[in-house]
Amino acid sequence: MTRHTKAILFVLLEAVGFSLMSFFVRLAGDLPTMEKAFFRNAVAAVVALVILLRSPEKMTIQKGSLPLLLLRSTFGVIGIIANFWAIDHLAIADANILNKLSPFFAILMSVVILHELPGRIDIVCVIMAFTGALFVIRPTQGVASFPALIGAMGGFAAGTAYTILRKLRLRGERGPVIVFFFSVFSLLVCLPQMLLGFQPMSPLQFLCLLCAGCSAALGQLSITKAYSLAPAREISVFDYSQVIFAGIWGLAFLGEVPDRMSLIGYAVIIAAAFLRWYAGKKHN
Repeated sequence: MTRHTKAILFVLLEAVGFSLMSFFVRLAGDLPTMEKAFFRNAVAAVVALVILLRSPEKMTIQKGSLPLLLLRSTFGVIGIIANFWAIDHLAIADANILNKLSPFFAILMSVVILHELPGRIDIVCVIMAFTGALFVIRPTQGVASFPALIGAMGGFAAGTAYTILRKLRLRGERGPVIVFFFSVFSLLVCLPQMLLGFQPMSPLQFLCLLCAGCSAALGQLSITKAYSLAPAREISVFDYSQVIFAGIWGLAFLGEVPDRMSLIGYAVIIAAAFLRWYAGKKHN
C-alpha cells in the first residue's frame, strides 16, 4: 500500500471520527453546549498530554509562540462552541457542511495573517463555497436561518484557527503542544459557564459525551497522521466525506432527511473543494 493510499484512508478515518463526534454530541440531548464542549476537550487534553510526556521535549514551546497559541486557541474555542450549538439546532449533515467552510475562510484569512494573496482559482472556489452555503443557510427564512449562521460563524472561526495553526507550524511549533495548549485553554474557558449552568447527566448522556471525545481524538490523530504521509493539496478533498458519513448517521438513527436546497448546497461546496484540490494537484 502506497503512502498516498494510506493518507487517503487516514483522512476517511478522520471523517468518520468527526462525523461520529457530531452524532454523539446530538445524541447527548439537551445538555448545555459548554458542558458538551468541556468533555470533548477533556479527552483531547489527556491524549495530547500522554503524547507530550512520552516525547523528549516534554512540554516546552518555541520562543515567541505564546501570543499565537493564545490567538489560535481563542478562535478554536469559538469554532467548537458555535459548531456544537449548530449541531444541536440543525441536521448534523447541515452543521458539518457549514463547518467545512473553514478551508475557504482560511484562504481569506491567509491574506491578513500570512500575507498570502489567493490565486484566481482560489477566488472562484471561495465564491462557489459561499454560494453553496447560502443554499444551506437560506437567509430569506429570517430567524429560521440563525442556527445556520452560527454554524457558518463556526466555520469562519475554525478557518482562522487553522491559518494561525499554519503560522505556528511554520515557526516550528510541535503539533501535540498546539493541541494540548488549545485543549487546556478550552477547558478553562468552558469551566465557569459549565459550573454555572451544570446539568446532571444520565449514564447514557455521559457515555455519549465520552464517545464524542474519543471520536474527536480519533479524528485529530488520524488527520495528523494523514498530513504526515501526503500534502494537503492531494488529500484534503476526501475530508468532505465527513458530510456523507454525518448524513448517514442522521438518516439511519435520527430520521434526518436533507431537503433539496441543502443537497444543492452540499454539492456546490464539495464541487468547490474538488476544484481547488484538482487545480492544486495539477499545478504541483
